[in-house]
Amino acid sequence: MTQSNEQPPAGQAASGDLSAEALSAEDRKIVTLARSARARNGVAEGAAVRDETGRTYVAGTVDLPSLRLSALRTAVAMAVASGATSLEAAAVVSGAETATEEDRAAVRDLGGAATPVLLAGPDGTLRTRVTAG
Repeated sequence: MTQSNEQPPAGQAASGDLSAEALSAEDRKIVTLARSARARNGVAEGAAVRDETGRTYVAGTVDLPSLRLSALRTAVAMAVASGATSLEAAAVVSGAETATEEDRAAVRDLGGAATPVLLAGPDGTLRTRVTAG
C-alpha cells in the first residue's frame, strides 16, 4: 500500500481519525485548556495556542461594547504580546461547525499556512482538523 503525502486544500479538513486518541498528548492538552477556558468563563468559545517553544496561551471570547474578539484571535494576540514568533498548533472549543476564515487568518499570520487548527465541540470531542492556510 502506498502512503500519500498529499495535503487537503487550504482550510479543509484532513482525512483520517478525528478521535481524541488520534491526537498527540500536546494537542489533547490545548483542546482541554480551550474547553476549560470556555467553561470557567462562561463564554461562547475557548481557545488555546501552542508556540514554537511549547508555551501555551489560553483565552475566551471577548465581547465588550467596544471590543469583540473570538477566543482564538484573543489567544493569538496573547501569544504575540508575550513574544511568540511562531505557532505549532491552535485549538478552539465552540458550538460552531467550522473555524472561521478570520480565526484561521490570525493563526496563519503567526504560524504559517500549515499550522493545524483543531475544532472541538463543547464536550471536547474533536470535530475537525484544518490548516490555517
